[in-house]
Amino acid sequence: MAELAGNKPRRLTATFVVAAAMAVASPVLGLAAILIWAGLPDEWTPMLILSPQSAVTFTFPAVGAFLIHHRPRLNMAWLMCVGGFAAAVSDVSNALMFHAAAHGEMVPAGWLRVPTQLGWAVCGLTLTMVLPLYSPDGRLPSKRWRPALWLGCVAIGAATVRYVFRMPPAPGTTPFPAIIPNPLQIPALAPYMGVITTVSWAGIYTAMALAALSLAVRMRRADPAGRRQIGWPLLAFAGYIFFLVLGAIWPVFMWPAIAWAAAIPFAVAFAVMRYRLYGIDTVISRAFVAAGVVVVVSLVYFGAGTLSSLVVSGYDQVAGVAAALFAGAFFQPLRRALQRAMDRLLYGAVGDPGLLAERLTQAVRGADPARALTSVVSVLRDGLAVEGVAVEVADGEPRYVESGRVGPDAREVPLVWHGARVGRLLVGPPGPRRFPAAHNERVLATLTPYAADVAHAVRMAADLQRSRERILTAREEERRRLRRDLHDGLGQTLSAMAMTINMARLSLKSSPEAADELLRELHAGMSAVTSDIRELVYGLRPPALDDLGLARAVRDLAARSSPGTEVEVEVEGDLEDLPAAVEVAVYRIVQEALTNIGRHAEASRARIALQREESVLRVLVADDGKGLPESHRAGVGLGSMRERAAELGGICVVTGEPGAGTRVEVMLPLLTAGPLART
Repeated sequence: MAELAGNKPRRLTATFVVAAAMAVASPVLGLAAILIWAGLPDEWTPMLILSPQSAVTFTFPAVGAFLIHHRPRLNMAWLMCVGGFAAAVSDVSNALMFHAAAHGEMVPAGWLRVPTQLGWAVCGLTLTMVLPLYSPDGRLPSKRWRPALWLGCVAIGAATVRYVFRMPPAPGTTPFPAIIPNPLQIPALAPYMGVITTVSWAGIYTAMALAALSLAVRMRRADPAGRRQIGWPLLAFAGYIFFLVLGAIWPVFMWPAIAWAAAIPFAVAFAVMRYRLYGIDTVISRAFVAAGVVVVVSLVYFGAGTLSSLVVSGYDQVAGVAAALFAGAFFQPLRRALQRAMDRLLYGAVGDPGLLAERLTQAVRGADPARALTSVVSVLRDGLAVEGVAVEVADGEPRYVESGRVGPDAREVPLVWHGARVGRLLVGPPGPRRFPAAHNERVLATLTPYAADVAHAVRMAADLQRSRERILTAREEERRRLRRDLHDGLGQTLSAMAMTINMARLSLKSSPEAADELLRELHAGMSAVTSDIRELVYGLRPPALDDLGLARAVRDLAARSSPGTEVEVEVEGDLEDLPAAVEVAVYRIVQEALTNIGRHAEASRARIALQREESVLRVLVADDGKGLPESHRAGVGLGSMRERAAELGGICVVTGEPGAGTRVEVMLPLLTAGPLART
């Protein structure tokens, strides 16, 4: 065992040396083939000297050696190395065959036909059939795909037999000066060569299509991470087959096939090692959207330019400007339409965030906030195709709504409404869908504002309910206090005064001095009653509002605030005919804000602004103090300010960064403002 363990590193090193040798030799042979082609006379140079096989020699062995260095037992890496090296051997043998024929050495040229074809066969079998069947984990999807592998072997073998043992063409039927002989020709196969050619190439294209289909089947059955992994080689092989078929019909498409063949090993490497870092759905979506925009805008531009040049002949500049404007008008709508189409293609029925937003709007429109929140969670779960989605609303009712199973490792997305955080969105692990990456971000960017609006509505509904409960409680408590004060205080005092009056009447004739003493006590009791009544009145409404008016009452509050803080009061507009409830709310809010400044702000300056508009009264109380702490929680004072504003249908927002002061902004509607509002 120790001996075996000692030999293992040398064996792994030897395998990497072999792979590295192929990675170096293949591009050298490919470059040699290009140089040989460049030195041939024109009459011996084929029309197409480069093919996808030429690109394979430069990229496949290098990427394969890289993968072998990191994963020595990865069979796909060896397929890439062997297939790339075989392509290099085929290319250089083909170039040497024409070089030998150009110099009159026909016999060596004929024998070079054998390595040319064998290299082509090994390259085609390993890279276009076996490699996609075994991607990305180095195993067949199942035993049912073995016939596809056998079909590829038989088809490649038949094409090789046909090429190696065929009869040379008749003189004058080729564009070259002479016919290269075939030392292995079998005349008996000549009648069957046409059938062998048709059957073999049909089998080759079928096997290639089945190999790509195996990747599609893998992706359909895989989990989200597996789909991202398989998406890379599937895109590469599907694109290569597409352009290869087009290149067989129209030779101009052979160049895209060459470029696509060069990119296949990088896609396989991504699938094996780095697929989690690159969103294949993003690449596919952006590539197709960009290509579609370029093609359609180009067609629109040239079509508009041609049409305008015919209509306004002789005005080429006008035609060019018209074509550019027409094409530019198509750009943004076309990009959006293509993006929606790609989203639906990649992600299915829930692939269009716009449709999800419309569905969410319809669900929210006819429901109360609590039910609307349930609809938001359901639509988000469908749109993101995850196992569960939950929304947690700060101080809301319901506070937490969940659809499916979020799990302990849920992704948290903050819900922000006009700068204020109203809750958070929890996104669970991805469920069974084609891709889980970039589309989630588009769905979240589209639907999160809707979720924030609904969460804010839920929060406001809960605040409204709590405010109603507090108002009812406060009203009943105030009634209880008034009853107690009237019964126990004022009532008892008046009863005692009535008894004193009776006693004074009885003693008025018999003892005037005693009656006079009782009347003096009665006078003192009347003063106490007056004081009690004044306290009751002051508790119902600040007397300063009636004595001074709102503006002067606020200035009086500012003058009596903390002596270490300079308070500036600004009044804009007429504040004389405000509703009584608005005056009390503003006075109490300013009073509470000034109290907080004196107790907590440590401010040197403060500013109070009252601004009367046509239908709204705005109040601002700002200071230059230490601001609100990061872990700030609203206390009784801030809560009472918000409640007073909410009672009148207004809003009260308290903001402040640490060290930047605090701002209390209030907006109260004045729909009932006017002289009659005070009656």
